[in-house]
Amino acid sequence: MHSSHSQQVDIFSDDQRQLHYAELCNALYERELASLAQQKITNVSLLQRKIAGLRHHVKRAAYSLLQKQSPLQVDIHNASWQAKQAAKCMANNYDPQKTQQWFSKDIQIGCCVAVYIKQLGCEYIELDSIDRIDLNQHKLHTNKFGWFNLDGEFADQNYRQEDILNLRLLKPSKAIFTAACCGHKWDHKGKGQQRALSLRELLLSLSINWKTFR
Repeated sequence: MHSSHSQQVDIFSDDQRQLHYAELCNALYERELASLAQQKITNVSLLQRKIAGLRHHVKRAAYSLLQKQSPLQVDIHNASWQAKQAAKCMANNYDPQKTQQWFSKDIQIGCCVAVYIKQLGCEYIELDSIDRIDLNQHKLHTNKFGWFNLDGEFADQNYRQEDILNLRLLKPSKAIFTAACCGHKWDHKGKGQQRALSLRELLLSLSINWKTFR
């Protein structure tokens, strides 16, 4: 028997674990298909590619959620991270100088980052990843939101979304990543309803090395 095969058997020898894995897959499929149904995709082949890749990404996310060493709890029924929510959004304790210092030395392509988003009526933190770095211009480019200065200030004039009032790249910390991973939201009354992470964000959350944050 190959060692990889025996490991596989060990991982799922526990019936409860097998059940949790199936439940996570189910929740992730439901959420992603509902999200795809809402998207305005006019390109049929793009939609086909997204659906074709779904099985692989869902299985990977479900398996990793069960395995990941993390300070957060996993909600099996919703395939989400859970942790106590802060009374106010901690992104407002923003320090441009410390942000610039951190991003000047601790960044690499593919690195998971947190972006503060202020919308009409609410604010939250979303996970994104770095796909380009331009140290000469003191800028970096994230996969979804575009260009930011290393001090966190948004610097992409091409990005337009009417309901977004403000975007800011945040210096990572345990509190910032916890809020982003759990989909915490705040409105004028305080804590708002938890936001469901996209499959892409969930996979990004699984790449966080929590040991590097206090």
